[in-house]
Amino acid sequence: MCEKSDISFGKDEVLPRSSDLNSDHTESSTRLYRRRWLIVFLFSSYSLCNAFQWIQYGIINNIFMKFYNVSSFAIDWLSMIYMLTYIPFIFPVTWLLERKGLRVVALVAASINCAGTWIKVASVQPTLFWVTMLGQFACSFAQVFILGMPSHIASVWFGSDEVSTGCAIGVFGNQLGVAIGFLVPPVLVPNVDDMNELSHHISIMFYITAAVATLIFVLVVFVFEDKPKVPPSQAQAALRNTSAGQSSYLESIRRLLCNRAFIILLISYGLNVGCFYAVSTLLNRMIMEHYPGEEVNAGRIGLTLVIAGMVGSLICGIWLDKTKTYKQTTLSVYLLTFVGMVIYSFTLNLGHLWVVFLTSGALGFFMTGYLPLGFEFAVELTYPESEGTSSGLLNCSAQIFGIMFTIIQGKIIDHFSTLAGNIFLCVFLFIGSIMTAFIKSDLRRQKANNQSQTETNAKSNIHTEERRASVVKEVKM
Repeated sequence: MCEKSDISFGKDEVLPRSSDLNSDHTESSTRLYRRRWLIVFLFSSYSLCNAFQWIQYGIINNIFMKFYNVSSFAIDWLSMIYMLTYIPFIFPVTWLLERKGLRVVALVAASINCAGTWIKVASVQPTLFWVTMLGQFACSFAQVFILGMPSHIASVWFGSDEVSTGCAIGVFGNQLGVAIGFLVPPVLVPNVDDMNELSHHISIMFYITAAVATLIFVLVVFVFEDKPKVPPSQAQAALRNTSAGQSSYLESIRRLLCNRAFIILLISYGLNVGCFYAVSTLLNRMIMEHYPGEEVNAGRIGLTLVIAGMVGSLICGIWLDKTKTYKQTTLSVYLLTFVGMVIYSFTLNLGHLWVVFLTSGALGFFMTGYLPLGFEFAVELTYPESEGTSSGLLNCSAQIFGIMFTIIQGKIIDHFSTLAGNIFLCVFLFIGSIMTAFIKSDLRRQKANNQSQTETNAKSNIHTEERRASVVKEVKM
């Protein structure tokens, strides 16, 4: 029978699964540990700290241009370096995840992110732009160990009926970090002309970030675990039983790239998230063009965009767990993202900030709400391949399109207008919507869970019948 749950949060308490209650086995095949919530919360924390630093320069682009005496394009690269670094390093990182597991990856991510924050503390002088770029590079390298992990953590720690919710919570941390990155820098670093005062404000922001990153690193060292002793779902149990016979990492990559449905999702995901990266990076420039002097409100608009997306992510994650309608939900959210981008584009120049808040919130709800949908749909299409590998490829696609869209949209804004730049993104969101409609919905993970559950129920019925026959035989005797 199942072990009795311990009420203390720090121990490896377990919750019995329904399959455990229907069997008389001494060891249950799957268990849910309460510690899963602590693990996903800790992951979300260091993901938050890292994501905050991605956008902390871009949202006050004009202030850092003045402080370091560099061009707008140079400040844009402080955001785009996150995208560029991801592309070459994602493959060795996913290989490391396969070989060493979640704990090693978490330790590397938290330590490098912490180091990057302290490097930036030393960069607060107008002549040390290269130092702040070095610190940002370190943080961007840490992101490679973070961005594709939500679906892997959800699969390793959460049950089949809550895996999408677990993934959404993991994505939630990253989105919250971006939201804080939009909100806090304009408040901590006001647009003042005195360079000494400006240096003081930037130092405060960098010191706070470094202190938080250090605390999170210590928590990861002492708290974060690789995986539960007993798998949380039948699909994970099957993976553990067959892990010894798995082919090489390169073979896994090859199979993923031969999966037609996944390739279509790979491109369409990249188009959607690449548009989000471009909008986030260039938001300050877009708002300043139509609403000069509104740096703080630009940050609040970015906050609105991401907070709405966080709500969208959680709702979509819960919805997927309840309905398992992966393709229908993904396609619907993609189409609504396109519609939201069109409305945002044509209302940005109306001269009413409240309209921009409203349209950016609607856009964010669907555009960033799409993130966990893409992760989870990919896992369904590619099971039993590693969730970290499929998510890594999705994010690699997003980084490539993010760099392209940010550079091209920035040039279009400079030479034409903000409207023209946003229409450019609308075209690719429309293309992505059409591509999503052509994805064949082959939910392999769901099939594995259902098949395992059917086999478990069949064995339980046979066991029950054998006991019943034994009782009848004893009565007759």
